[in-house]
Amino acid sequence: MKLRPVLVLAGPVGPIPEVLVAYISSVLPAALMPSDLVLNPSKPEFRSTNLKTASVLRIHKVATIHASMIVRHLGNLPQSQKTTVAAKLRDLLAHW
Repeated sequence: MKLRPVLVLAGPVGPIPEVLVAYISSVLPAALMPSDLVLNPSKPEFRSTNLKTASVLRIHKVATIHASMIVRHLGNLPQSQKTTVAAKLRDLLAHW
C-alpha cells in the first residue's frame, strides 16, 4: 500500500481506534470542486503543511482509517485554513 497524505478531521472516538480523514492529492484537477482546497506550500499560509508540492485537499473524499495506518505527522494547517475546511465540510454536508 502506497503512503498518501491525509488531513485528520477527527481522532479516535471512544475505544475504537478509527480516525476520520480527508484525502490530499498532488494531482490538481482541471476544475476544482467547491469542496476542494488548494494547499500551495509556496504561499506563507501553507508552509506549515510541509507538503513538497502544490496539492489539493479533497474534502468530499473522506474515509475512516485505523489509527495504526497513520505513519507520521507531516505538518499542520493554520487556524485560518482549519476554519475554511470546517466551512467547506459544513457546506458539503448541508447538501446531503
